Amino acid sequence: MLQVKAGETQKLGLLYERHKKALFGFYYKMCRSVSLSEDLVQTVFIKILQSKHTFVGNGQFITWMFHIARNVMHDHYRKHKHAHLHVVEEAGDEVAAHQDTADKFDSEQTIAQLFKAIDMLSIDKKELLIMSRFENLKYREIAEITGTTEGAVKMKIRRTLIELRDRYNQLQTGDSHVAQK
Repeated sequence: MLQVKAGETQKLGLLYERHKKALFGFYYKMCRSVSLSEDLVQTVFIKILQSKHTFVGNGQFITWMFHIARNVMHDHYRKHKHAHLHVVEEAGDEVAAHQDTADKFDSEQTIAQLFKAIDMLSIDKKELLIMSRFENLKYREIAEITGTTEGAVKMKIRRTLIELRDRYNQLQTGDSHVAQK
């Protein structure tokens, strides 16, 4: 990134190739839309190029990149206030269709219900969960990205995991009641 900052903008392609999968995975887990995830990844790298002068090089590039990625996502949801709800509804329909064809596979149902429970979390909580558990970022890195302390991140993630467990259990209970009727 320091080379990009120095004017070697062609080096941004290398950074893109190295990090596009991680960003796409982050966005896809957040919104469950391939096209939106691809668009947001592209937007991040446009913002990186536009903001190259702000990269200091003290921390890791990935931390700086996820800070930008997070802002891009929040900007998108601010501009499209109902987009999050719409995408989650689409994902729910896809999961339901998958479940109908794979009822005999408990593990697939469990995974589908877990993602349904994740989709029920607020965007902020979902974001923390994805960064810590799916993207394997350290609490320190998440604290830098979110502009908070490592202790606050630990506490928020712990509370998020508790809420996720409760939502997952509610889904399990709801499904068992349906099965009994």
